[in-house]
Parts: sequence; C-alpha cells; structure tokens
Amino acid sequence: MSVENGADIRREDFGYRLQIPTRWEDCDAYGHVNNVVYYSWFDTAVTRMLYERGVISLHESPAIGLCVESHCTYYKPVEFPQEIEARVRVGRAGSKSLRYEIALFLEGEDSPAASGYFVHVFVDRHTRRSTPLSGAARGAIADLVVAG
Repeated sequence: MSVENGADIRREDFGYRLQIPTRWEDCDAYGHVNNVVYYSWFDTAVTRMLYERGVISLHESPAIGLCVESHCTYYKPVEFPQEIEARVRVGRAGSKSLRYEIALFLEGEDSPAASGYFVHVFVDRHTRRSTPLSGAARGAIADLVVAG
C-alpha cells in the first residue's frame, strides 16, 4: 500500500504517532489550514521521532539528514481548532538515505486528511558529504521500516 493512494492508508500501518494541535495562525484566507503547514507537520513528526529514538541530536549529531525530495497529497481540508494525528513509517531504508512516509488523520476519521513522504540523505554535519547511517540509528527505527 502506497502513501500516494489515500483509500488504502490505515493508522495501524504506521508505527509512530504524534498528536499536533492546529493553531489559528495555520489557517489561510479561505478558513482552512494552508498547504505549507502540512509539510511543517511532516517535518515535525519525523524530526520528533528521530530525536525521541536517539537517531539525531539536534545540535551534536555527526550526521544530519537533508531533505532532497518531498510530496504531499491532500484529501480533505483541516481547520482550526482540529487536532492532527501524524503517523510515520519508513518506506525505504537505504545505506545513506531514508524515505519517511507520513499520514495525517483527524480525530474520528478512518481515512487521512493528507499523506505524503520525504527523503533524507544523510551527510556529515561539517563537510556535507554523504555518509552511511550508523547501525545504532538503523536499529532505533527498525520497527518502522515497511517490509518488502
């Protein structure tokens, strides 16, 4: 099942979850959350997951992830004061990159309000040359990697 097909996305297919409240300032002139905020929610959910699992230290990690690709599909509008449940899994784990897949759910809804992905390529913090993900980092996210 792909995050590009909203009809097939289920909460239980994602191993990490984070509740994110909407803010009044997230809304645009049309009264719904602006598209750019969805990308912020993706980034917040993934970064929080990496931080909580010890994959990264925000200011000290020798390797950092740079986003090289991203995508979001919008299925239904989100409005203030709704709360989002962000769900994250790892769709592909390469030696130097990870593809995170994210789905955003509203309370009481079975299908997502939006879904998408972004790809991190890991680089040395100082030289910006690509670097392999450590064994410890791989172990910390192993339960989130989609089989197959």
